[in-house]
Amino acid sequence: MPQQLILPATIMSLAFVFYTAGVWWERLERRLRGRHVALFWLGIVCDGTATYLMRQLVIAGEDPGFIHSVTGLAAFLLMLLHALWATWVLAKGSAEARAGFHRYSVAVWAMWLVPYVGGMVAGMMRGAAG
Repeated sequence: MPQQLILPATIMSLAFVFYTAGVWWERLERRLRGRHVALFWLGIVCDGTATYLMRQLVIAGEDPGFIHSVTGLAAFLLMLLHALWATWVLAKGSAEARAGFHRYSVAVWAMWLVPYVGGMVAGMMRGAAG
């Protein structure tokens, strides 16, 4: 992996850890709680930070590719909507809404994995090539 990708890749991996922990912990408990929402938001902060750092590499001439850019943006927006929805459900949602929220979390998480895994593979291939 190129040296300039190490920090953003590490921070994006933290996003994976936080977001995955929030989604699966909430899924196992079958009820949305504040600790899950906090993990969603930590994942978003890490994702946003890593994306910003990677954007600086694009400005410097690195090209992540159109598909990775589009899927990454879509995944970030889905993750953001998921966290906003979770925050709303926790603050104002009914007990039924809290209990049923987990049905959608895994789908959003799975969609988020597409650019995460794709970026990881691209970074490894770029590192092997140069």
